[in-house]
Order: sequence, then C-alpha cells, then structure tokens
Amino acid sequence: MPAVSDTKSLGDIALFQNLATDQLDWLNQHLHRRVFPAGSNIAIVEQPGEVVYIVRKGTLKIFTQQRDGTQVILAILGPGDTVGEMSLVDSAGRSANVVTLEKSTLLWLDRTTFQGCLETMPAITYNLVQIMSNRLRLANEQIQALATLDVYGRVARQLLAFAEQYGQPTGQDSSLIPIRLTQSDIADLVGASRERINQVIVAYKRLKYISVDRNYRITVHDKAALAERCQ
Repeated sequence: MPAVSDTKSLGDIALFQNLATDQLDWLNQHLHRRVFPAGSNIAIVEQPGEVVYIVRKGTLKIFTQQRDGTQVILAILGPGDTVGEMSLVDSAGRSANVVTLEKSTLLWLDRTTFQGCLETMPAITYNLVQIMSNRLRLANEQIQALATLDVYGRVARQLLAFAEQYGQPTGQDSSLIPIRLTQSDIADLVGASRERINQVIVAYKRLKYISVDRNYRITVHDKAALAERCQ
C-alpha cells in the first residue's frame, strides 16, 4: 500500500529532492506510514537505531535528560524533517530522545531499506549530507547565540530560524511557523526560564513583532525588527 496518495509530494521532502519519478514511486511502495499521538516516545537515547523517520505532519522534540531531571532541547522538528538517520549511518545508539509534541504523522524506512537507498540513489546520499551540514551550521549558530546574545536576542534568532525553515506566508512580510512552540519549549531551546521567555513573548507581541494563537503557532510579522535584536 502506498505511503502517500500523491507520489510527487515525496519530492518536496528534503531527503527525497531531485529523485526521478520511478524512484519516488519505489519509495512510496517501501515507505511505512504511522500516526502517533502527542507524547509518544519515538526514540530513546542509546537505544539501537533501526529506523529513519520523516515528519509528514506534526511536531517532534529532540532532547536529552540531565541528571537532575531537567531537559535540554536540541531541536524541534516539523514537516519535512528527518530524524534517526545518524544511528543508521554510524551504527551507534540513538544520541537523544525523540517525542511527539502533538499528534504527528511519520513516514519511516528500516535500516536495510535505507542503506540500500544510499547505495542505489546517489541523490539521497547527497541530500543527507546537505541535511547534516545544515544541522551543523544551525548548531554553530545556536552556540554563538548562547554565548553572545541576551535572551531577547536568542528568542529572536530562534524565531527567525523557524520562520526561514518552516514559514508559510500569511500576508505582506508575515510568516506563520506551523509547528507547536510553547514557552517552555522555547525556554529550553534558548537556555532561559519559562518566566523570562514569557516576558520576551509578551514584549514582542505588544510591539507587534509576532502573534501567537491558542494552538501555540507563532506568526512573525516583523522579521527586520527581530533581526535587529540579534545584533
């Protein structure tokens, strides 16, 4: 049974870009599809990695657990993102925990099928290198932000990064970030308390830089103003 109804839509996923039609057709027959409720554990740190996931719909949180019980969020992923590929490439255990933040639809390939794709579909190998390179670049930017920016700047940088990667135009210069972003999750991403993040979000809403709906979706209205806070 095909994983998706529109095979061509697989070509919009970063991992599957620039594939031939027959390759997308083959993938659609070999990909698995599953819907996970919010709070589902997709991967556990040090667990053997046997599956690579592609987010079709929903939001995932990548995090590690500290000895005192606190979480460090490494990333929040949305539609089109890939997770779990590192363990299939280096055969090591999972490097972090992965949990769904909302009801999410995931596509997945098992280790054997994925490794076969890397050997027979060079475009996937190239795409994977691009994905991992982009993650390293974002990680470097995050480290620099933590070292040089105040909390207002760190939140602004993170919102701009989400808007650039996932943003859906909603009007002139406005962009909806279609993933679930609570203040607690933003706090863990930028290394601040939830109370401090609340102050920042309230200030940015008052200045009309952003708006937030009741489903925790943020719309960026003034990217230039947020960019200034990153200086």
